[in-house]
Amino acid sequence: MKLYSYFRSSASYRVRIALNLKGLDVEQVGVHLVKEGGQQLQAAYRAINADALVPSLVDDALTGPNHALNQSLAIIEYLDEAYPDIPLLPRSPADRAYVRSLALSIACDIHPINNLRVLRYLTDTLKVEEAQKDAWYRHWVEQGLGALETTINRSGTAGAFCFGDTPTIADCCLVPQLYNARRFKCDTTGLDTLLRIDANCMDREAFIAASPEKQPDAA
Repeated sequence: MKLYSYFRSSASYRVRIALNLKGLDVEQVGVHLVKEGGQQLQAAYRAINADALVPSLVDDALTGPNHALNQSLAIIEYLDEAYPDIPLLPRSPADRAYVRSLALSIACDIHPINNLRVLRYLTDTLKVEEAQKDAWYRHWVEQGLGALETTINRSGTAGAFCFGDTPTIADCCLVPQLYNARRFKCDTTGLDTLLRIDANCMDREAFIAASPEKQPDAA
């Protein structure tokens, strides 16, 4: 199994957490999003991922046109179905849908408008000042995390983690988003539940080992 990854990529970070939680061995192949004009844009990587995004997962169990999987949540759900011993989703359909909704709030609503290619477009094409770009980032992250805090608190189902006392796909998404929120100096005031969950996650080796600074391509 190979994971094409970038150490600071939130989406890659999510998949690394899931792999670690499941105890799966993987060979990491670094795809540097900045060096050489962005290695993700080179033809060799585009042959694996036409979107020129990370992560991509190649598993010997995958055959034919689906030999390489893209999109972090699709990869995590594949891992959950192919290697089900340590599940990352609850059993009941309603609970599964709820946990997916938390993950999707981060992966589809918060993260995409603050992704590297979006931030580069703001500065390189629209000529937005660095301070304005950072303000853009903080606005959407703070708004999104605030809504997530409210949703989780209203549900009454959070325990040590986003749902109960077992890590799920939602926690795989939350930790990287909070990591980047701190990196961009977002205001996390009022996110008491999310910060508590994040601290619980970071007590576990699966989350610690997935951290950007611990990756072989960290630089």
